[in-house]
Amino acid sequence: MIKNLSQLTQEAQKGKTMRLAVAASHDEDVLKAVSQARALGLCSAVLVGDGAKTREILARLGESEADYQIIEAQTPAECAALAVAQIRGGNADFLMKGILGTADLMRAVIDKEHGLRTGRLISHVMLYEMPNFDRILYLTDGGMNTYPNLEQKADILENAAHVCRAMGMEKTYAACVCGAEVVNPKIQATVDADALAHMTERFEPLGLHVEGPVGLDLAISPEACHHKGYAGEGGGKADILLVPTYEVGNGIGKTLTYFANAASAGIIMGATVPIILVSRADTAETKRNSIALGCIIARTQA
Repeated sequence: MIKNLSQLTQEAQKGKTMRLAVAASHDEDVLKAVSQARALGLCSAVLVGDGAKTREILARLGESEADYQIIEAQTPAECAALAVAQIRGGNADFLMKGILGTADLMRAVIDKEHGLRTGRLISHVMLYEMPNFDRILYLTDGGMNTYPNLEQKADILENAAHVCRAMGMEKTYAACVCGAEVVNPKIQATVDADALAHMTERFEPLGLHVEGPVGLDLAISPEACHHKGYAGEGGGKADILLVPTYEVGNGIGKTLTYFANAASAGIIMGATVPIILVSRADTAETKRNSIALGCIIARTQA
């Protein structure tokens, strides 16, 4: 089982070298991450974007453009469409968002004729590793689904469970994060959480135990469970945090990054291939971690 992000890179190095398509590659942090991943033997790369800027940045990084396939594209829409076409044409195994907006990339991904749809819900999973926490936290969904309904939340949990399985986890605990542990008919998040916690037939085959509704403290802290007398099986053990809305997930994620100095990696699940999606403001390290995660998941889906 992969217990930290350093092990994530080490595990990604063990398998077949994968092929990455980058949409809007003309960004220094993106290319720094891609070049580091290539040097580590994780992947080769098809770079779709402004060719002159991409070559200029590669040269500045000490990279040879001969080591990459570069495809010229100017607008965000063109970058996204041509990168997705590399996946559909069998020239790449997974996709990465470069210096373009999430909406621009996802329009190409979900295009009915030329996209990467599967019929499954597409959702986002962020992995966070904090200095004083004993495990990786899988936060979902703070990036794709804004106000998911019950069925969508079940799909989001399944996607997160597949990430955990790719990480080598046989038993995974998920917490449906709410403001309190009591089911209140007037608060839909608590009603949904209770329903999800009872979907054992759906989640058990994935090795997933779902707890909810629970507050964030009871999801991650055994001490809080002890003091509050909470005795649920997954109390204090959460690997996956399922948030009720994207604002909650986005807020928790940025808090972990900026206040808790968390290292992270991000991935989109539910398409035909994993899609690396992190913030344009994220560091090259976060992007490299995400490439390693994408490699591992792409191999499991190959």
